[in-house]
Amino acid sequence: MSEDEQFMSQALREAGKALLAGEVPCGCVVVKDGRVIARGWNQVESLKDATAHAEMIAITAAEAALGDWRLEGCTVYVTKEPCPMCAGALVHCRPDRVVFGMQDPKGGACGGWINLLDSNPPLNHRCPTQGGVLVDLCTEQFLSFFREARRTAKERRAKRLGIDENNDDESPSD
Repeated sequence: MSEDEQFMSQALREAGKALLAGEVPCGCVVVKDGRVIARGWNQVESLKDATAHAEMIAITAAEAALGDWRLEGCTVYVTKEPCPMCAGALVHCRPDRVVFGMQDPKGGACGGWINLLDSNPPLNHRCPTQGGVLVDLCTEQFLSFFREARRTAKERRAKRLGIDENNDDESPSD
């Protein structure tokens, strides 16, 4: 297993914490000099905070660990391509590299939808990115979360409407 895969495995463990808490399973670790200095997992629902993404939590923890807002010399590992908010924060804190698992073509800001980290000339810092590390494991974690969320939502809807789940016609039960 490569070093990137080892650290992505740790980010996947963080994503597992989010999953257990009923959050979108995204995890992040920040590494400096071959060791993890910060960890984070999505806590948007738990904290009732739209900015409580795994990356934002890990960035804040890494800045505290280093005593500086600059993450120079660090690599950030995250299970899903960072969104524009997180990519913007990453540009400003200046890690050496961002490594992610699954790409997000609808909202990713490292090349999936747009690229804020390593190809946007007006920004003050560029950060090389690498996607696809343990992509199958990262993707499966997300897909299983959303499959379960859809199943649960369907059950709630059926219960609210009085639909017999064993009956395929979804007509209200009498």
